[in-house]
Amino acid sequence: MSASDTHPVRPHMDRLAAEGIDVVRVTYPDLIGTDRARDVLLDHLPAACDHGLAFCRAVYHTSPQGDVVPVAGGLDAGLPDICVRPDLDTLTPLPWEPGVAACLGTVTDPATGLPAPESPRDLLRAVLDRCREHGLRPVVGPELEYFLCDADPGTPRGWRRYSDAAGVVYTAGLRADADNHLLRTLRLLRDLGIGVTSGNHEFDGSQFEINLTHSEAADAADRAFRFKAAIKELARKEGRLATFMAKPFDDAGGSGFHLHLSCLDDTGDNAFDDASAPYGLSATARHAVAGVLAHAPALAALANPTVNSYKRFGPDTLAPWLIDWGLDNRSAMVRIPPERGSGARIELRLGDAGANPYLLIAGTVAAALLGVLAGEEPPAPLEGYGYDPAKSPVLPTSLPAALDALEADTALADVLGKEFTASYLTYKRDEVARFQRHVTDWEFTEYAYHL
Repeated sequence: MSASDTHPVRPHMDRLAAEGIDVVRVTYPDLIGTDRARDVLLDHLPAACDHGLAFCRAVYHTSPQGDVVPVAGGLDAGLPDICVRPDLDTLTPLPWEPGVAACLGTVTDPATGLPAPESPRDLLRAVLDRCREHGLRPVVGPELEYFLCDADPGTPRGWRRYSDAAGVVYTAGLRADADNHLLRTLRLLRDLGIGVTSGNHEFDGSQFEINLTHSEAADAADRAFRFKAAIKELARKEGRLATFMAKPFDDAGGSGFHLHLSCLDDTGDNAFDDASAPYGLSATARHAVAGVLAHAPALAALANPTVNSYKRFGPDTLAPWLIDWGLDNRSAMVRIPPERGSGARIELRLGDAGANPYLLIAGTVAAALLGVLAGEEPPAPLEGYGYDPAKSPVLPTSLPAALDALEADTALADVLGKEFTASYLTYKRDEVARFQRHVTDWEFTEYAYHL
């Protein structure tokens, strides 16, 4: 009998083999929430679990265009390794990839055996540990939107919108989805087992929204991460591009990443509900709202993490522009849905779809926790249609402003971790610098002929 026959991973291997699976794809999120991965042949799964899979730590510091940003611990340290081990509790077959199962990976620094400082999944877990110290277990329901595009080699971008149908918000069927993309995608995501519940066409042509169930925050982040990766992969299977970019088109709105947040107390009850309290919200809920409002400028750096993100904001966009909250009011940054009892929750509408699920949830939970610890009440809720800057402060209007707010918010940075915050600021400021050096099509069109 070989050692592999008695290895603790053997039951998983036998089950996978019985399902016709011979490859395990081990994935983990990078700093911007993109999935990084390695395919492991099933016979080599024990070694991957025992010794881990080596990746260069600078994968966290690599831009979407492949440039390695000089973040501390990467280039300056000689490009050392991180170690990724399969998290077999997250194993699931890929319905669209015969013979392949996927799982998430746990990332450590080989030199210390501790979580890698830039690991978004571990950052969230550390924030949640802080919450549990104060008797709170955050529960999150993610809502994500994306645009679907068809290849169009004759255009400068190489892609055009899948459909230009107008007036199709909250619809389903062939009217705005001639190829039944949504139905096909919903069924495959159901089979993936990540808690997808429903979907519909959103406001703009080619824009879709798919909803996920509520669950405790770490699980919700895992499912949102896998959802985004799956959507992009399924679009590629169709020869298309699915993008969670905040605002990919001048003549269309943006794509949001809304978070529904509540907390369970030590007894398992919803800590945000109190029928006898103002608005039917407990003191914990009101303090959480106050915390999110207080830390919103810094939170924007995580919720709206790209140069493009801030083109989604503005009056009359149904995306936030001001730091405010309201009761069942979609023009507010924080909306309180009408349900109470076990359904009492807050909805943060700040995030755009390009946000890293782990960082968005970690930042939101951290801000809410700081509010609970501070014990302050929020201002009066917004009444009527918002977007009046005379009533509430304006959110940061650019990525540099949001990054400055994050750097200045030492309380939030302390909860997130100073090393992570420093790395994130360095990485994102490099993105800003590269954009500021880039000549855009708009600039050439605006200036070249007349100047």
